[in-house]
Amino acid sequence: MLRQRVITALLLGALFLSGLFLLSPHVFAISVGLVVVYAAWEWSDMAGLPGWFWRAVYTLLMLVALIVVAGLTGFSIQTGLNTAVVKSFLLTGCLWWLIAFFLVRGYPGNELLWGSCWVRSIMGALVLLPTWVAVVALIHLPNGSWLLLMAILIVVFADVGAYFSGRKFGRHKLAPGVSPGKTWEGFVGGLMANVGLAAVLGILLPLSVRDGAWLLVVIVVTSCASVLGDLLESMVKRHRGIKDSGNILPGHGGVLDRVDSVTAALPVFSLFLLVTGLSF
Repeated sequence: MLRQRVITALLLGALFLSGLFLLSPHVFAISVGLVVVYAAWEWSDMAGLPGWFWRAVYTLLMLVALIVVAGLTGFSIQTGLNTAVVKSFLLTGCLWWLIAFFLVRGYPGNELLWGSCWVRSIMGALVLLPTWVAVVALIHLPNGSWLLLMAILIVVFADVGAYFSGRKFGRHKLAPGVSPGKTWEGFVGGLMANVGLAAVLGILLPLSVRDGAWLLVVIVVTSCASVLGDLLESMVKRHRGIKDSGNILPGHGGVLDRVDSVTAALPVFSLFLLVTGLSF
């Protein structure tokens, strides 16, 4: 199983990096959009929609919504993105994750608020659409490919740091009702790993003291958001009674099982850069 997970992870990493640096921003964003549409198919099962027909309808509606969002943000127009609209979508995504924090914190006592399959279907749109907008926003910035890679590295460092720190020191449960394996010690370990990443980037990049401080802030906040993305999907899967969102990725489960942390991290990271005007 471990070998299978490693091979799949390496292939996914190579595919992602190839697309990120070899494809044009437009083509890369469209490719990510197709992944988002497939993720909507997986979410339709997590939402508990009855049968393949309603799941297909939900996935089709998500595709239509993605096309509408692309038009509203100016993605399909060569003159550039509508920054105000992009910020609005990202702000909506970040506000959703603030609500999600309280949902995760209150689980399982608040299931009546979101347990309906239709409410969970709406949750899927709030998770997936801002993620795609965040990718579009980042990839069209100067050094956009490197910024997107930085965001992914933050998620990876949070995950890897939490894994090893949690295994070594884990004692106190972070969210026992949602994900019993996660601990506060693991959370702190992931955070410290990203503080180390910020230190390395601060040395490598020609940053002022002010920009270096903002770099640390954005990395820490994005790292925390990534944990929330993981916990939200775990909560929905636990309510649904399933272990994985799918089985398309050998050793890993579904697409959502691999990008759950990313769905929360990217909108936060992108909005932060757009609002502050930071460029690394």
